Amino acid sequence: MQFPAEPETINFIDRRKKAEDDEAPGERRQFSNGHRSDRPEVDELAKAIDAYKVKNRRRFITFEEIYDVMTSLGYHK
Repeated sequence: MQFPAEPETINFIDRRKKAEDDEAPGERRQFSNGHRSDRPEVDELAKAIDAYKVKNRRRFITFEEIYDVMTSLGYHK
């Protein structure tokens, strides 16, 4: 069995590094960027949830946090 004189060079691309000419992608949000509703109250809730997530640096929130957002919009049972 013969081995090559020099090992093959494999070039890896580090995708974590940002190229200087790349634009920063917009932040991904779970609610308001996904689907638009015909009901303004649904859009209002989605925007409020997104604002909560940005303010608290959370990507996903719990049901209790959603309830807190709803009560801040004036919902009460």
